[in-house]
Amino acid sequence: MEIERKFLVKDDSYKTLSYSHSEILQGYIARGSGRTVRIRLRKEAATQTERAYLTIKGPSTDGISRYEWEKEIPYNEALELFAICQPGRVRKTRWLVRSGHHTVEVDEFHDDNDGLVFAEIELSAPDEPYEAPPFLGTEVTGDPHYYNGYISCHPYKEWRP
Repeated sequence: MEIERKFLVKDDSYKTLSYSHSEILQGYIARGSGRTVRIRLRKEAATQTERAYLTIKGPSTDGISRYEWEKEIPYNEALELFAICQPGRVRKTRWLVRSGHHTVEVDEFHDDNDGLVFAEIELSAPDEPYEAPPFLGTEVTGDPHYYNGYISCHPYKEWRP
């Protein structure tokens, strides 16, 4: 079970606070009714290591929790699976920032989603306390506009203020 809180980011101080970042490209084999089947390619900036993952997510029951199954798969197989992905890919840079006992993942989106930046904090329980880093802005947990599956077919450039 994935339990996370999601926030908009109000400045780019996360870049200097981060201990690692990577480039991510993801496509969706299936998405709808809150369920997704995703292929992710990830390249670590420091080592240039390339990894790939197959992820299946279920619908959220409370806006914070949802079933998630993820498995690392061979990179070349992930490239083959991209051929059957639906239109609309998500490209982003993920920055990792330590905050108390948690790691905050900040996603800075690119291409048709330029300008969209949000942060996620994974928790072990919906009511688990966490230390909020100073760059966190408005909470958007449970807002489907901020699901990667949504922005893959409804890019930020179409709905930003």
